[in-house]
This record gives sequence, C-alpha cells and structure tokens, in this order.
Amino acid sequence: MSNNVYDLLIIGAGPAGLTAGIYSARAGLKTLVLEKGLPGGLAATTDYIENYPGFPDGIKGIELTEKMKNQAKRFGVEIIGVEVKSISKTGKNIIVQTDNKRYEVPAVIVTTGTTPKRLNIPGEDTLRGRGISYCATCDGPLFKGRDIAVIGCGNSGLQEGKFLLNFVKSITFIEFLPYMTADIILQERLRDEKAVNFLLNHMAVSINGKERVESITVRNRENDEEKTVAVSGIFIYAGLNPNSVFLKDFVKLDDYGFVIINKQLETSIPGIFAAGDIRAEAIRQVVIACGEGAVAAINAYHYIKHE
Repeated sequence: MSNNVYDLLIIGAGPAGLTAGIYSARAGLKTLVLEKGLPGGLAATTDYIENYPGFPDGIKGIELTEKMKNQAKRFGVEIIGVEVKSISKTGKNIIVQTDNKRYEVPAVIVTTGTTPKRLNIPGEDTLRGRGISYCATCDGPLFKGRDIAVIGCGNSGLQEGKFLLNFVKSITFIEFLPYMTADIILQERLRDEKAVNFLLNHMAVSINGKERVESITVRNRENDEEKTVAVSGIFIYAGLNPNSVFLKDFVKLDDYGFVIINKQLETSIPGIFAAGDIRAEAIRQVVIACGEGAVAAINAYHYIKHE
C-alpha cells in the first residue's frame, strides 16, 4: 500500500471508533478503521442496552453496534479486521504497523477500549452476555426482582452493587481477599442492607447454567469448602485491562496503562487522539464513548486541515 492513501486512521471499532468514523467520513476524510476483533467492542457483548437514547424499548448490544457499523460503512468508512502491532511517527505523519502492512497517515484516533479481567473459570465464556455482565448501569434493570452475585469488593464492585440494589432482590458479594478493599464509606453504606450478603475470602470456582446463568459455585479459601449459590446474574468487577500495549513507550499512559489526553482529546503525541474507555478517567458508557468519538473526529479534522 502506498503512503497517505487515507486521511485518518482509527484503531478500534467499538462505539467510539465507529462514531468517529461516521463524523470523519461525513467531513470528507478518507477513513480507515482497524479492529482486531469483531466490530462493536464490549457493547456488542451486552445482552440488552436500555439507556442508549432513541430506543425506548431497549436494544440488544450486538444490534446497536451493527447499526453503527453499517452507518459508518454507508458513509464510506473502510473497516479491516487486523491487529495493530506498533505506532510511531515520522515527520508530521503517524506510522501504524500491522502484521503485514504499514500505514502512514496525518492523524490517528485510538479507541481500543478495555478488556475485563478474566476469572478463567468454567462457564465464564459460554454464559458471557447471558447473565454475566460488567456494567450495572447498562444491565441492572434487566435483573429486577432477581438474586444476583457481584464479584469483587473494591470501589467499583461496591459502587455498582449499591446501584444494583435499586432493582435486584438480593446481592451476594464475593471477594477473593479476606477483607474488602473499597473505601470505608462505601462499605458502611452496604453493611446494613438486609438484601446483601458478603462472602469474603472466597473464590469463584464456576459459573453454572445451560442457556443463562443459574448459579455460581464458590470455595472458602480458609477451609476449602465449596457451595453453590443460586443467582440469575453475575456482575464481574475484577478490574479492566486497557488495550494499549502497542502504545507503550510512545504515547503517555497513566500508571494503569490508560491513555492520557488533553481537552481536545489529543494524546502526548500531536496528531494522535484517544476516545472512549481507553482514555484515563473515562466514564465508561456507550453514549459517552460515542460523544467522545465525535469530538475526537472533529478535532482530528481540524488538526489535519491546519497542519
């Protein structure tokens, strides 16, 4: 491929990347999106999304992101399934390297998002999106009146658990450590809740169910006793891994590997922007990722036209 065939290259085809593609293509930029997995990102794995504007009855995550992909392609965005290995800069242009191609473009938007930390237990893969969730705000209302489990008693687990109590019948919190790591104020807010049970010093052994989640088996780390808890949903807050390995030692990242940006969503390298869950201090919601994708595309357009 010859250099500078594209005006803008977007890495990642989740909601932020697809929205950025829609805005950049409509602005007249020849746009390429590189995505190592299936377009849609984590949103595509969400069983049902009820808080995205314009769909009063809710919409399946895979259906919403498919609509975004088709809309981007209608405006001429090209989407290629390939993993980015490295990124660098030569002069004013950005070099993006995959396994077998080298792209040279004036600007890049990074929207690679995050990957939930895996528990690596039986049932986790087969029941993902069928009772297993990573977002209480997205999926909490779907479990109204049901018994659920929350894995992880850090700040995220307890904050999301507090929100989930607005809908669910009960929550069993499962924590690997013999104590909670969340802020004391969060612990105090939940300790007196009658619908809450804590299994500290327990590890998840398996997630069980045929078509959907039916129960979770846990092991007491002190005496190795196992028990199975009947639940309809499991919310996992074991942490998130930013998909930023290819940016290491080039773009400035925070201590956790998330991309640091300025008010224009530009990284420490001029011409490279970031949007959505990959950026530091992001509020991880589909609608916000879409908004940031639009902002990044607009700013990238002005950067390209004024360089």
